Amino acid sequence: MAKQEDQFKKVLSHAKEYGYVFQSSEIYDGLSAVYDYAQNGVELKKNIREYWWKAMVQMHENIVGIDASILMHPTTWKASGHVDAFNDPLIDNKDSKKRYRADVLIEDYCAKIEGKIDKEVKKAEKRFGDTFNKEEFVATNGRVLGYFEKINSILSRMGASLEKEDLADVKALIEELEISDPLTGSKNWTEVKQFNLMFGTKLGASAETAMDLYLRPETAQGIFVNFLNVQKTGRMKIPFGIAQTGKAFRNEIVARQFIFRMREFEQMEMQFFVKPGTQKEWYTAWKETRMKWHLSLGMGAENYRFHDHDKLAHYADAAADIEFKFPFGFKELEGIHSRTDFDLKAHEEFSGKKLQYFDHEENKSYTPYVVETSIGLDRMFLAVFSNALQEEELENGTTRTVLRLPSVLAPFKAAVLPLVKKDGLPEVAREILNDLKWDFNVFYDEKDAVGKRYRRQDANGTPFCITVDHQTLEDKTVTIRHRDTMEQSRVSISDLKTIIDQEVNAKTWLQKI
Repeated sequence: MAKQEDQFKKVLSHAKEYGYVFQSSEIYDGLSAVYDYAQNGVELKKNIREYWWKAMVQMHENIVGIDASILMHPTTWKASGHVDAFNDPLIDNKDSKKRYRADVLIEDYCAKIEGKIDKEVKKAEKRFGDTFNKEEFVATNGRVLGYFEKINSILSRMGASLEKEDLADVKALIEELEISDPLTGSKNWTEVKQFNLMFGTKLGASAETAMDLYLRPETAQGIFVNFLNVQKTGRMKIPFGIAQTGKAFRNEIVARQFIFRMREFEQMEMQFFVKPGTQKEWYTAWKETRMKWHLSLGMGAENYRFHDHDKLAHYADAAADIEFKFPFGFKELEGIHSRTDFDLKAHEEFSGKKLQYFDHEENKSYTPYVVETSIGLDRMFLAVFSNALQEEELENGTTRTVLRLPSVLAPFKAAVLPLVKKDGLPEVAREILNDLKWDFNVFYDEKDAVGKRYRRQDANGTPFCITVDHQTLEDKTVTIRHRDTMEQSRVSISDLKTIIDQEVNAKTWLQKI
């Protein structure tokens, strides 16, 4: 646990030092759980968004995109259930005066039990060496099985209590598990209460006539209310999808873990409209498709897992999370939900407008069912960044910090470095830079010794460094250095575009799916 906390601190520090993420309004002591993406962070975030969009929209003939407004008619949120049911179970500690999400306290307790399982596995790995079979050990070891049983028992009880809104039992569970305040160790808790997460605002010129609105807590409803507009104007046939990326807002009382849980965040969602009765088949297909997208980035299959929901939302008949191993443990990265026909029927009821699809093959109208894929862009950013940040020992006994970002996502694809700031080398380096920047985001750096510049680009996640030296003036070749291996080779200036493109082109990465 201490090692995880240490790694997380390094992630926070590196994100600021290298211009990825800043605290919002930092000169005014910041705003809790609100962050700004800095000059490199905005590029990484844009590249993740584009990688998702290319895979989700561009590569599917039957999926289109929209960009719906943040502000929507307030009845939207009544129909969706957010006004009445968009709540978090909160609990206060009477001694520390700190407020926590009751379910998160319980989940964190279970995460500590998972840590004990990991310790048992590592001990066994040491003991048995090359003959160790992890799957067999986990499936048969009495202590590990006991830990799993305890986790399942706790989470099942919590899920059932929350579903019945039995908040007294949620508190009782916290007390039985002797869960204490993470800051003070106090176990002096208040009752558990529900808290609505939507931000309210006003629309209108004067207080007397202003309409009460909400900042949208999710992007999905903008898709649902535009279902017929898109279907008719795009002449879309079932099954088809509508995708969207955009900001959403939740008044998280217990916002924490850097950009993992924020009050202003960005979602990448796709709602896939299907014929009733086929939703389970499409649900399974989209689970597989989305996991393949994640694995295409090469961040390690062992860092992902599915978590199927025991407790389902009011609109779902099946739901699963793709969880990622963050520095603070496995947490939700993306949700895949079979939402039935709840949303379209609810909007049809509240608006009085028919939201059905006429199936020409069956010569009848019906309300489509929906399978949703929803990923937090900020969480994906954190997953990519935290996984990429590594320290490695070199053969000469020194260490280097390297940000091994998937090169398709890296803010800068190459850095161009003149060996010295004289003898015409900067001029040639600028020519190379000006040629490459039509196709790639490239960086120019002439400050400090070239070794220091290499280290700086390693820490910034740049896949290639191109060094212009005196030989370049003679034969028009340069040294190209690879971030991950530190290998260097001599190549012709005319070959640079092809070499870089082979490594950073989204086509190369997405073809793995």
